[in-house]
This record gives sequence, C-alpha cells and structure tokens, in this order.
Amino acid sequence: MSLKLRLARAGTKKRPYYHVVVADARSPRDGRFIEKIGNYDPKLADKDKRVTLVTERVQHWLSVGAQPTDRVARFFDAAGLLKREARNNPEKAVPGKKATERAEAKAKAVADKAAADAAPAPAAAEAAASE
Repeated sequence: MSLKLRLARAGTKKRPYYHVVVADARSPRDGRFIEKIGNYDPKLADKDKRVTLVTERVQHWLSVGAQPTDRVARFFDAAGLLKREARNNPEKAVPGKKATERAEAKAKAVADKAAADAAPAPAAAEAAASE
C-alpha cells in the first residue's frame, strides 16, 4: 500500500480550507484517510499562520515511506521538514522545432517582401521619368 501525504479539501464554496492528511494513494481526494497531520487555510492574511503541521507525525510518516504531493512538499520544505528539489528546466523557454521553423519561414517571407518592395520602386520611378 503506497501512502500519500496530501491535501483534502474542506470548507465551503468559495471558502477553501484544507487538511493535510495521510491517505492511501488509491483513495479519493476528500475520501478515507489514515491520519490528519495538519491544516492549510489559504484565505489567512498572515502567511506564517496559513499552514499548521504536527511535525512529529510528519517526520514519522516520511520515515515510513509516505510520499508527499508537490504542494505538501512545499509546505514541508518551508517548515524545514523535507528538502524539496526545485524544478529546473533550462530549456523551458526554448521554442520547439516546428515553432522555430515557422519563425524562420516568417522572417524569410518578411525579408523577401521588403526586398521586393524596395527593388521595384526605383524601376517604377525610372519608367515614370522616361515618359
């Protein structure tokens, strides 16, 4: 049985409130859980009080192999309970092959049009002057 440390939504419509719970990975988000180990209230103005955790229980569940979701891992990292590796994708902003080809084709078309517009203008002026 794989265990997850994840958020379970409580609260009402437009008033989110979450419980940090230990649950079987197969259970639904707001369904059965094993233990409640904290709270998260995103509506609180004081950022220090938004997340409350029972640190001893968090450490216990991490030690027995429970895997936190990304959002919960961020909470644990902020609390100093878990070192979360930052996602780093240096090629995230690099466009793909097709996008690069389209951009090159568009740039070539603009350059060709500019060259075509610049070349006939003097020829048309000469033809008008010779008449």
